Amino acid sequence: MSSTTMQAFVLTRYGGPEATALRAVPRPRATRGDVLVRVQAAGLNPVDYKTRDGMLKVVQRYPLPVVMGNELAGVVETLGDGVTSFKPGDRVFARMPKGAMGGLAEYAVVPENMLAKMPTSIDFTTAAGVPLAGLTALQALRDELHVGPGSRVFIPGGAGGVGTFAIQLAKWLGAEVTTTASPRGRALVEALGADSVIDYTSERFEDRLSDMDGVFDLLGGETLLTSFGVVRRGGKVVSIAGMPEPETARKDLGRGVFLQSLFWLASYRIRAAARKHGVTYRYLFMHPDGRELAELAALIDAGTLKPVIDRVFPFKDVAEAFAYLESGRAKGKVVVEILPRA
Repeated sequence: MSSTTMQAFVLTRYGGPEATALRAVPRPRATRGDVLVRVQAAGLNPVDYKTRDGMLKVVQRYPLPVVMGNELAGVVETLGDGVTSFKPGDRVFARMPKGAMGGLAEYAVVPENMLAKMPTSIDFTTAAGVPLAGLTALQALRDELHVGPGSRVFIPGGAGGVGTFAIQLAKWLGAEVTTTASPRGRALVEALGADSVIDYTSERFEDRLSDMDGVFDLLGGETLLTSFGVVRRGGKVVSIAGMPEPETARKDLGRGVFLQSLFWLASYRIRAAARKHGVTYRYLFMHPDGRELAELAALIDAGTLKPVIDRVFPFKDVAEAFAYLESGRAKGKVVVEILPRA
């Protein structure tokens, strides 16, 4: 591989696993306000295979081919003009820009304001699993649900990538947390601080819960629709697995009337169910934020927040990592190691 090229995991067209490939591509360069990072590890998330499948084209259509990957950890290689917060050699992590991706590669360019110094207490593979899921949980719980001391919050599916962060962050914010898990996941969510665990293989959460202050829905479908009935009137449900609604287009995506109208139609059934119960519904597309990522780093170094990594795959097996993530078996995050540990 020459000094002007690098290995990357590339989406060549929208479709299934056959639409992606490991290949040599030009190495990017940092322009003004950007940082070139030598990537050590990259986290995987459901948004990755949804992007590959073309499920998110209405929200973000990429010029193909495009390097995939939405979060990374690595070492600062070079700085673009005007960058003052970092220096070469810094250990950093980031949620990549939504309109670019690029984390599943040996080098990636990240805007300075989306980058943070990674926690000193963890390694690159652990740090790579933090940005997207950690920021999603923080923004949903603190900014949207306004969770605070005494809040009663329900987080269905707490053993997954976002759920493991959400349980811990909700407890840090002072909430009483209820989650669902299988018998295999119970020990994990209890260790993370869940106050009450409902075994979804043998119990219905709607038979156990009522008057919750809020729900952070990670599953969508019938779980989302049923969750409206366990929230007090005036409460709120925030989802990352349901259907986007008009505020998603306006607030999260900065889009106009057309997409707002499309989301209004697509989310009508969900919003009607929420209104019936006197509950507010919000679908969240998280946003990259270096300052909030630095907050998460501080919580990790303080021992308040512990990233949960399920499996780490070598870069050559990135397709296998995608397949494992799609299987739904992961408890915590799936990470791809771009450069082998020394």
